[in-house]
Amino acid sequence: MAWGRGATLVVLVVALCLSALGADAHLKVGYYSYSCPAAELIVKEEVEKALIDDPGVGADLLRMHFHDCFVRGCDGSVLIDSTEDNTAEKDAHINLTLEGFEIIDAIKEKLEAACKGVVSCADVLAFAARDSVVHYGGIHYKVPAGRRDGTVSKEGDTSILPSPALDLTELTKLFISKGLSQNDMITLSGAHTVGIAHCDAFTDRLYNTDETLDWKYAAALRKQCPPGSNNTVSMDPKSPQRFDNHYYRSVLRKRGLFASDQTLLSTQGTTTQVKRLASNYKRFERKFAAAIVKMGQIGILTGSEGEVRANCRKIN
Repeated sequence: MAWGRGATLVVLVVALCLSALGADAHLKVGYYSYSCPAAELIVKEEVEKALIDDPGVGADLLRMHFHDCFVRGCDGSVLIDSTEDNTAEKDAHINLTLEGFEIIDAIKEKLEAACKGVVSCADVLAFAARDSVVHYGGIHYKVPAGRRDGTVSKEGDTSILPSPALDLTELTKLFISKGLSQNDMITLSGAHTVGIAHCDAFTDRLYNTDETLDWKYAAALRKQCPPGSNNTVSMDPKSPQRFDNHYYRSVLRKRGLFASDQTLLSTQGTTTQVKRLASNYKRFERKFAAAIVKMGQIGILTGSEGEVRANCRKIN
């Protein structure tokens, strides 16, 4: 981020950052301790149940939280269904591969039975993302809550979501626009240690010369992704269901799946950050926990803003 001179500009920059992150002072750990004491336990139990049936769906819940926060802020708008008059975020092309909406439905049904009208869908997503990380062996971080649900969801708003083809400059600019730093972006990219990707997200790297992609890895990927196919491959083939720092080791070996992964080595500074995360798992854990909590404060609605949806798929 470029810092200017003068008190007026400093105030403006601070104001913009606070606007991007939302009024985080209204979020707090243990927000539902009195109004719905079992809220986080209910979410955890339903996530665990879902992951027994489909071990890969936790990565979808994590991605869903990210896609929710980056569009209109962390307001649960990605969960809203389309109507005859409106195509919602979830039906945008970039979100068509998102799975796990029925898990959020199941969680919300249990929460409504226990504490009607109390726990927001936006908070459910934040809790479910955390519990997915924990299930895969990652750090258990505390989630500040108190988000309210948005009442708007539009397909066109998803154009801001990062493409897997973005370069370092484009990614950095996008994350800064959301109140996140370049280091936050590099750390959050570590979520690519779990989950799968469809071939069409990276085949342009396989059938055109891409010097940033290891040739042996490219050859293996071409076998899994023949021209015209839309198969899926593991984001981190060494440990696809383990939340570890192997992703960064892969990037250092030119085995990042997306162009947006490999671009993290574009400068000496970002390469140093990748090396630090690759060599120290505990460092990655701490930084990831801090970064995702920070991301969870983007554009939040609190207090009397928005609503608490009774059904996450539609506004009240």
